[in-house]
Amino acid sequence: MKEFGWIDWTVMLGTLFFIVAYGVWKSRGSKNIEGYLLGGKQSNWWTIGLSVMATQASAITFLSTPGQAYMEGMGFVQFYFGLPLAMIIISTVFIPLYYKLKVYTAYEFLESRFDNKTRLLTASLFLLQRGLAAGITIYAPAIILSQIIGWSLNFTIIFIGVLVIIYTVSGGTKAVSQTHKQQMAVIFAGMFIACGFLIAYLTDNLSFNKGIELAGVMDKMQVIDWEFNPGSRYNIWSGIIGGLFLQLSYFGTDQSQVQRYLSGSSVKESRLGLMFNGLLKIPMQFFILFVGVLVFLFYQFVMPPLHFNQANVDQVKTSEYAEQYNNLEAKQAAVFEEKQVLIERFKNQESQELKNKINALYLEEKALITESKKLIQKANPKAETQDDDYIFITFVINYLPVGIVGLLLAVIFSAAMSSTSAELNALASTTTVDVYKRNFKKDGDEKHYLQRSKLFTLLFGLFAIAFAAMASLFDNLIEAVNILGSLFYGTILGIFLVAFFFKYVKGNAVFIAAVIAQLIIVALYTLNRLEIIDIGYLWYNLIAPAIVILFALLIQRLQMIK
Repeated sequence: MKEFGWIDWTVMLGTLFFIVAYGVWKSRGSKNIEGYLLGGKQSNWWTIGLSVMATQASAITFLSTPGQAYMEGMGFVQFYFGLPLAMIIISTVFIPLYYKLKVYTAYEFLESRFDNKTRLLTASLFLLQRGLAAGITIYAPAIILSQIIGWSLNFTIIFIGVLVIIYTVSGGTKAVSQTHKQQMAVIFAGMFIACGFLIAYLTDNLSFNKGIELAGVMDKMQVIDWEFNPGSRYNIWSGIIGGLFLQLSYFGTDQSQVQRYLSGSSVKESRLGLMFNGLLKIPMQFFILFVGVLVFLFYQFVMPPLHFNQANVDQVKTSEYAEQYNNLEAKQAAVFEEKQVLIERFKNQESQELKNKINALYLEEKALITESKKLIQKANPKAETQDDDYIFITFVINYLPVGIVGLLLAVIFSAAMSSTSAELNALASTTTVDVYKRNFKKDGDEKHYLQRSKLFTLLFGLFAIAFAAMASLFDNLIEAVNILGSLFYGTILGIFLVAFFFKYVKGNAVFIAAVIAQLIIVALYTLNRLEIIDIGYLWYNLIAPAIVILFALLIQRLQMIK
């Protein structure tokens, strides 16, 4: 792997320290709880829109999504197809109500509608889910970046966590929103530059249109899967239906997102910010996936590693399986050379027979990759053999020019910081307003709650760092966060849907229904992991609210009969 030089260090660290210093400077002077938690309600629509996007676009997005496209193609974009409709519903139903009630958190509304125990249950589900997610959003990039730039894993985790804690504790929501703008600027600049270099590399070997056709030959360009299959993770139906309910939960009831648009100066600004996100998010995810396809095309002309996680390769090559692994690499090289001959012919030919031969060789490569993972597992049974998350960063380090490498690493760090800061800010808000102020200290003054908010931000930051230091890598990091969300968001959404649309249902009924729904979802996930049933995780976001609504109506009816 290419050496990481002083120019890249300077670009990366200079970018990161500038963002932190800018966030601290721009947000200085928060003197009350509204200023700290809602930024004084001064945000305009484009600040809200960028902040909403930055909150969702974690480092996992820029590490895992290109790798997912490299391995599986463009189908993951279907996950976001329910987003625009969700933005319309939230703008119409959720935002006006939140502004009317003048709430600091989404969960305050639930007490006025139901009771305190329902508010506390919902807030607790959020704190559990988002608290764990904060650890993953630090751990995910740290485990990869630590290997790439030579830092220890724990030092990388602490480096990311401490930078985020500094400006989030200092400035609260305003610091988060201000740094999000800088982080998104760095992220977009870095990804567009990477895309430009990839297109330049591709067109040195093949025309752009021919390149896209070649990617299609190897099944990388299928965007939409029309088959209705509950076991499929990504198809048009799970994307629109399951994705709609997940996005409704995330943007409508997750405090890390609600807090972004509650900081708006008016209902109009908040709505425009959300619609801006709704319009831009799908093209953005399509673009990031397309970058992954371009990386795949790049490696059709440059010999790719058999396995992208170099730490795993080093282990297997010092084990008793080294010779077998070397044989697999030799077979891969032979298949690659044979494919090169066919791709050269493909530049001027259109025959289906030629396309079939290219695809057959690609399938041979995939079989060799599968065999390599089995050997890695034999060499180290505890090794994580999924290497999707290393693909894009390996390309960046090895093939992009000096300085650009530092910028792209700053992109990964910035994305980790942007999502983590929003999570810590929301966790502190929910703990202060929904738990501490409501249940422990009802008569504190503004200064007291401001200090407690800063303390909770610090404590959750330290918790996220500690959890990240003990976490283990999932199959794919972008999926890990979405699966974690799907386990809890559906129940939370169900509570809010009952609150909005079933006015006669009371607190006891919805509380019991929510507990039942959460237990059923955990049971379904466990059965899925044991391969007893096969249900794509996006469907949890439809199943859970349906259970909450059904049982809440049933329990309320039984109580009325009694």
